[in-house]
Amino acid sequence: MSDSATSLFATALDQFHRGANLIDLSSDLRSILSQPKNEIIVNFPVRLNNGKYQVFRGYRIQHSNLLGPYKGGVRFHPMVNLDEVKALASWMTWKSALCDIPFGGAKGGISFDPNALEVDELERVVRRFTHALGSNIGPDHDIPAPDLGSNAQSMVWMMDTYANSAGAAERQNVKRIVTGKTMETGGSPGRDKATGQGVVFCLQHWADEVGFDLAGASVSIQGFGNVGGATGRILQVHGARLVAVADHGGAISDEDGIDAFDLTDWVREHGTVAGFPGAMWIDPDDYWRVPADILVPAALENQVTAENAGQIQAQVIVEAANGPTTLEAEKILTERGIEVLPDILVNAGGLIVSYFEWLQNRSAERWDLDDVDYRLRETLWRACDAVVDLRTDLDVDSRRDAAYAVALRRLQVVYEQRGIFP
Repeated sequence: MSDSATSLFATALDQFHRGANLIDLSSDLRSILSQPKNEIIVNFPVRLNNGKYQVFRGYRIQHSNLLGPYKGGVRFHPMVNLDEVKALASWMTWKSALCDIPFGGAKGGISFDPNALEVDELERVVRRFTHALGSNIGPDHDIPAPDLGSNAQSMVWMMDTYANSAGAAERQNVKRIVTGKTMETGGSPGRDKATGQGVVFCLQHWADEVGFDLAGASVSIQGFGNVGGATGRILQVHGARLVAVADHGGAISDEDGIDAFDLTDWVREHGTVAGFPGAMWIDPDDYWRVPADILVPAALENQVTAENAGQIQAQVIVEAANGPTTLEAEKILTERGIEVLPDILVNAGGLIVSYFEWLQNRSAERWDLDDVDYRLRETLWRACDAVVDLRTDLDVDSRRDAAYAVALRRLQVVYEQRGIFP
């Protein structure tokens, strides 16, 4: 089977078993952790503005709640399917364990194109989805967040729908049912840039470890939405030079540097990097060949493949997206000596700041941005340190395998102490 045909959940299982092998995880725990605890599929009708009803299919996959409530985003995209959401839910479990956050792993989604609907239609879809999930989500049970295609407004609609389904006395106590909300409705400072900020913190840790200077480094980013855009802007402030960007609409390049702030404004207005006047248009197939010290895949899964891995000229690949590198591509990159900083570590910033938001809601507090950024950096650097230490102890080359081993060892200890009921 070619890497493009391999299911995303099969990739997630392969990565899981590699990490499990490093710590000799028992066959019993492998069986338990290799499948989600719950797979929830809901089909619900929504009235569109033309007066007709359309039935939408939604998913909520709850992988593990051993360490705490299920936690994970809600994705709105036409390609959302059960296999994808199962993989994404399992990765949330490993991220939580790796970063020592008391959450489990979950993921949700609806198979549709949110851009094809009017705002009021989208609101009805989100509210009906929330209502259909019912008690399968809850502020101490399963906590959704934004993901591809959804945003802070989507989370506010989810929160309001859930709150109005609760008793009157509880409506002010359930704001933490979702994270990634707007600031006005209980969101956290720094949540909008959290994943991109976390990407840069992890990259800084790697740079310090290997003696690499981010100032003056060239960077290529695939995907320039919330994560890719924030990563580009923060790296530019650190003195890095953005030399290439690609997204669903096209690809651009400029060896002298693309202004990440100007490009962000352009993408917000036009929805794509295509047509940006501050860089040269290039054929999307040529994007992977653009020389850059740092390559940041920040779009969809399975983007770095066996077909393009041999063209990449980067020193390090920083996985801001979930599952951007196929199994075959990773083998090629390893043979070529290109470092891969794994997704379950690199893009965990959104999860961590979601946890901070949940804590703030729980205690009716509001932290300032400096406090959030400091706590995010400390949490991620502890996780990076754990990966480096275990990589040395186990004498393993792969940072991904070491990251999985750290996460699984923590889960293993809790299972050993708690046992399995009955």
